[in-house]
Amino acid sequence: MPRAQKEEPLELIATVNLRKATHKITFKKKAPRAVRELRKFATKTMGTKEVIISPALNQKVWSTGIRNIPTRVRVRLSRRRNEDEDAKEKMYTMVDVVETTGFSGLGTEKV
Repeated sequence: MPRAQKEEPLELIATVNLRKATHKITFKKKAPRAVRELRKFATKTMGTKEVIISPALNQKVWSTGIRNIPTRVRVRLSRRRNEDEDAKEKMYTMVDVVETTGFSGLGTEKV
């Protein structure tokens, strides 16, 4: 559960360790669990219940099959205003992949 609904737009770049999130998970459930864990990470970090995973990030997770997911993924988390009038939530989070050569020394940064 998110701590509190946040009201202002924000953009972060963070690294998610998918190996830690899917440790001891059956082979045939690894990629679906990784996507769920990305959703959970975005909800916890950005404080929004509505999370949209980009098709590029989904393809990155599934690129090597259902059981051989990437160890880590660098993602851009964008908290945006919901333009839909009849939306339940005021804000939503868009999660997109950021290409990187390595993960050494990278932390979470505001954009």
